[in-house]
Amino acid sequence: MIPLRLLFLLSCALFSLGVYGMLTRRNAIGLLLAVELILNAAALNFVAFSQAVGSVHGQAFALFIIALAACEAVVGLAIIMSLVRNANTVLADELDLLKG
Repeated sequence: MIPLRLLFLLSCALFSLGVYGMLTRRNAIGLLLAVELILNAAALNFVAFSQAVGSVHGQAFALFIIALAACEAVVGLAIIMSLVRNANTVLADELDLLKG
């Protein structure tokens, strides 16, 4: 069995990489990947707490997070495809289509 501290350390590292990716990426697909890392860190944290407590509630929440991440990826990629079609770019800094 993997020690609880290592799971928390891995979850913290994934979350930190996701936050770093959100702060430094200009590419919209890179931003989506960073959000996925953050969601996976939360799911790993739920599973680690579930293992520590001996309950399955954390695993159920992790499955919910995985389903939520899949839906977020589909909607995010659809929005990115629409932006590429209209603005011819995937850089988040150059997207100003909602300005009036």
